[in-house]
Amino acid sequence: MDRSLLPAISLICAAMILIPGGDAAGKILTADLGVSPFFVAFSRFLIGMLMFLPIVGRFDLRLYLDWRIWLRGAFITCGIASILTALRTEDIANVFAIFFVGPILSYFASGLFLKEQLDHRRTILLLVGFCGVLLVVRPGPDMGTGALFALMAGIFYGSYLTASRWLATRARPLEMLLSQLVIGTLLLAPIGVTALPTYAPELVIPVLISAFGSAIGNYCLVLAYRRAEASRLAPFIYLQLISATVFGVLIFDSWPDALAFCGIALLLTSGFATLILRPKA
Repeated sequence: MDRSLLPAISLICAAMILIPGGDAAGKILTADLGVSPFFVAFSRFLIGMLMFLPIVGRFDLRLYLDWRIWLRGAFITCGIASILTALRTEDIANVFAIFFVGPILSYFASGLFLKEQLDHRRTILLLVGFCGVLLVVRPGPDMGTGALFALMAGIFYGSYLTASRWLATRARPLEMLLSQLVIGTLLLAPIGVTALPTYAPELVIPVLISAFGSAIGNYCLVLAYRRAEASRLAPFIYLQLISATVFGVLIFDSWPDALAFCGIALLLTSGFATLILRPKA
């Protein structure tokens, strides 16, 4: 392995622990403590915005006059709200497995709409990964509402990834990160404020872990992608599945069933198999 990649890999591995950790705290809030997922999402965007404002160092109002920035922000806002809603009733490992429909969708959408060249080898591996998603989702009349929200979260996230590639040169990465936090805060404020829970000491730590886990995890992603190409780091995104499964077992004592395990295994296999792919000459 190229030693120059180690700092970027360390950052992305940290992100793949922090982000599911934040969502595990979100599940504690929504499933165990009865907090509205819209309030959890709102608090996550609000705290993240307050955290990143001094880091970004400037606030370019002209950026927020671009409708595409609002569309991208709306995609990630709906994605976060959907995944937190899914976590109320679904195991965290299952939610993350279903959520991986997002990168798969983004890959094909980028080829269709952004005219990015698709590698047939990567396409085959992603289709294998999609079969893994189907094993977890199991579409049909018995499909739970939580699984449907997880699928919606993946679709919104895939749309967000495609929009991020579309707007990659619109502003600095940190400004783009701040923009989605500002937009998410504004869009969720009407629902989030009305869903404000009655204060209880046991809410404080999960709210902070939910917000800081997500914010610091996404900051680690930004730093990682500044140090290495996205294609070199993409397979490590699948570490989220491992982290989510571990959190599910340790915190919620929930194990995926046999079919879900097979689906997760297919996703991990297809994801890490891309490590051995070499760019075409």
